[in-house]
Amino acid sequence: MSTHIQVSPPASLSARRMWALTNLERVLAFLFAILLAPLFIAVAIIIVCVSRRTPLVAHLRVKQYGEPFWMLKFRTMWHKPASKSFLKVVEFIADEAGPLSKKIGDERVSSRLARLCRQFSIDELPQLIHVAAGDMALVGPRPLTRTELLTHYGPHAREVLGVKPGLTGLWQVMGRNSLTYRQRRRLDLFLVRSRSARLYAIILGRTFYQVFSGKGAW
Repeated sequence: MSTHIQVSPPASLSARRMWALTNLERVLAFLFAILLAPLFIAVAIIIVCVSRRTPLVAHLRVKQYGEPFWMLKFRTMWHKPASKSFLKVVEFIADEAGPLSKKIGDERVSSRLARLCRQFSIDELPQLIHVAAGDMALVGPRPLTRTELLTHYGPHAREVLGVKPGLTGLWQVMGRNSLTYRQRRRLDLFLVRSRSARLYAIILGRTFYQVFSGKGAW
C-alpha cells in the first residue's frame, strides 16, 4: 500500500472569511489557554504525583496538507509507576493505531483523575496551544494518524487533509468513540464539504453539551 497521501484544496470559502475565522480562533484559543492555566498546572501536578510520569504526551498525527505534527494531551494512561520519565514534561509517542487502542474499562486508565479527564475531555485541553499556533482549528476533522488515513479513508483522505484538523468536530458531537471508522469518515467528509458559519456554531454548541455530559468518551 502506498504511503503517499494526496491533498485536495479546501472547500470553497472566501479568503477573507477564512482569514478572519482563523485569526479569531487563534486569539480565542490563546485567551482560553491563559484563563485555564491554573487548571492545566493543577492537573499536570496531580498526574506527575500519581503516575510518576510526564504530565503530557504527544501523539504523532497528520495535519493539513499531510504534514506530521505532535498532538499534545494530558497523560491518562499508565501501567505501573515509572520513576525516571516524570522529570520530563512531554513523552513523544508514535501511536499509529490511534483510537483502535481505546476500549471501555482500559486497564491503563487506572486513576480516578484519568477517567475524569477522559470523560470530560480535560485531556484534550492542551490542544488549545495547537489552535493558538495555527496548526489546528477549533472546529474541523479530528487529527488522525497516517495509518488510519490510508487504511480507513483511502482516496477521501485528501479531502480531509485539505482543512486544518479540529479541537472538535462532527465526530466529537455525534458519538465519538462509539462510532465506527466508516461513520467517522462520513461525518468528516460532510464537515469538510458543508462548512458554514451555521454548522460551525452548531458543532461548538453541541461540543459544550457533549463535554459536560461525558457521553461517548472513555
